[in-house]
Amino acid sequence: MNRIRKNIIIMLVALALVTVPCMTCFAQGQEKNKGVAAGEMAGDVLVVRPLGICATVIGATLFVVSLPFSALGGNTHEAYNYLLKGPVKFTFDRPLGEF
Repeated sequence: MNRIRKNIIIMLVALALVTVPCMTCFAQGQEKNKGVAAGEMAGDVLVVRPLGICATVIGATLFVVSLPFSALGGNTHEAYNYLLKGPVKFTFDRPLGEF
């Protein structure tokens, strides 16, 4: 029990060490006519893109699981757009730092 508690504390500290600097990057914002701030790009690479990859994997899994049901219901295209195409587009098809 003590070992589990120690591992949880280590994971929370590691998560805080990664996310706290990224949140300050988001707080910086962008200057007028300067484009995307470097902090937003760093936050995108370190936090948002990995979450987008996770969303893509989960969405692909859910799409495959729901495929027989959506095929029977005639809404395979809508399921594909919502569960797979959306996360892929968000993760891989947008400029770095633009949300």
